[in-house]
Amino acid sequence: MRLDTREWGAGNRLAVLVHGLMSDHRTWDELVPVLTGRGYRVLAVDLRGHGTSARGPYAPHLFAEDLVETLPRGAELALGHSLGALALSLAVEELRPERVVYSEPAWRLGGPDGVLDPAQFVLFKRSPQLLVSMLRPGWPESRVAAEVAALRAWDEASAVALSAHRAVDHTPEKAVVPSLVQVADPSTLVDAEMRAEFGRRGFTVRTVPGATHAIHRDGLDTFVSCLAGWL
Repeated sequence: MRLDTREWGAGNRLAVLVHGLMSDHRTWDELVPVLTGRGYRVLAVDLRGHGTSARGPYAPHLFAEDLVETLPRGAELALGHSLGALALSLAVEELRPERVVYSEPAWRLGGPDGVLDPAQFVLFKRSPQLLVSMLRPGWPESRVAAEVAALRAWDEASAVALSAHRAVDHTPEKAVVPSLVQVADPSTLVDAEMRAEFGRRGFTVRTVPGATHAIHRDGLDTFVSCLAGWL
């Protein structure tokens, strides 16, 4: 499936951005000016079932195949968050970016202990106010509005379908290209044992204390600082 995309900037370097579950290209609104200011042309996708891209069926390999069909090869930077990091890792062999950042990767959809069920996120679709109440009090209204708009555009069937894959460990066997893994602390998806294993498999791992799962939304300055040497 060819995905809907948004593009910004006219730099001679390319950065591709892949959002997580329940989100869409709008999650990168605050990061895009940082990247274009550093000479990047930025391309952000809406995954299937998200934003204005087409709907279902849903499975990790299908999200990855869409990226292969949609994105150019050899981007200087590829960045994926959560489900987007999972899809990107499954597509990286073919996309071959120069370097990749996996932010809070959902390589184990069920979390470290396997009890997290993606189907639970359907509750947010049915009650957007529940999502708003869980967002940090310091978030500006524009950021909250973008998250809620993305939620309303999201097909909750994607979460139900991903529930069947929550027991599968999708952690890559090795880092195919230079790869950074960003982990929130505390994290619902990545524990200390997993972080150590990522390091053994050739990934650079950086932890962001005090951040929630959406590291890039919690604090842009902290997020960008964590990317030092990778932008």
